[in-house]
Amino acid sequence: MKSVHTADQTTRRTFLQLAAGVAVANSGILAVAKETVPATQPADRTVLDRLWIWGHEAGSYKLTFGLPRTSQMTPMEGAAYLGVPNLFFIRYEGRPPMPFDQHAIAFRQLRRVVWSLVGASGASSDDERKHVLELAARFPNIVGFIMDDFFKENGQGSLSVDELRTLRERLLVAGRRRELIVVWYRHQLALPVQSHLELCDKITFWTWRAEELNDLQASFERLEKLAPAQGKLLGCYLWDFGTEKPMPLELMKKQCELGLQWLRQKRIEGMIFLGSNVCDLELDTVQWTRSWIAEVGQQELA
Repeated sequence: MKSVHTADQTTRRTFLQLAAGVAVANSGILAVAKETVPATQPADRTVLDRLWIWGHEAGSYKLTFGLPRTSQMTPMEGAAYLGVPNLFFIRYEGRPPMPFDQHAIAFRQLRRVVWSLVGASGASSDDERKHVLELAARFPNIVGFIMDDFFKENGQGSLSVDELRTLRERLLVAGRRRELIVVWYRHQLALPVQSHLELCDKITFWTWRAEELNDLQASFERLEKLAPAQGKLLGCYLWDFGTEKPMPLELMKKQCELGLQWLRQKRIEGMIFLGSNVCDLELDTVQWTRSWIAEVGQQELA
């Protein structure tokens, strides 16, 4: 379905973009928007400091995954709407096209950004990886790199172990080492991927089918045993992409409440909400999550 761009949409987008900057600034999480951002990462004191949004370019999903309509929300708008200071930005089906500088400029407002070196569906290229690494040298709030949909059904990665080892040698950027993070799904836990995992700093853990969140505690314990050395972030879907249906609200609450508990126990380093491409679709899970973040965000972490 072809979307119709109207003056009302333009007005709405302008308003949301302005609101994004105001909301982030007023909440006290606005990073210094200059090239002189300190090389050291800001300290994490509160729950909010550990919360992230997963972002794609606006309109990326189109009418897929059973979604009711195509989202028009940008990653920056999504971060402001949920009220979170950190962003994972992932290239989706070749979007956005290179160069990515204009997006990086907009993301200067954010506390931390993790950029994809391997995009959705495991897509990557030498040129893309080179460009993203160069981008990180100029934008200090790019603190790491994500490899999305990295593992294949046979346990192979989008990059071989040797390619990944070579990539790790390039992660010292502008005098500061950036983290290498990988996506690992619950249904992939049995895959023989240890050689790849040993070259990753952190894992983002995702449960593709909402019904399997009923066993989230057990599957996370399994993850901890399989990858004890890697830092972990809990991926929280706002839509049940596995069955292409709305995420049941009780399961949304379950993953958030467990995530908060694990943050306090230092079993995870953060939570990621996926994503910006559903935040303007009037979903119950999005509205509940906004309220939950506002309620718990300023709580101190020991």
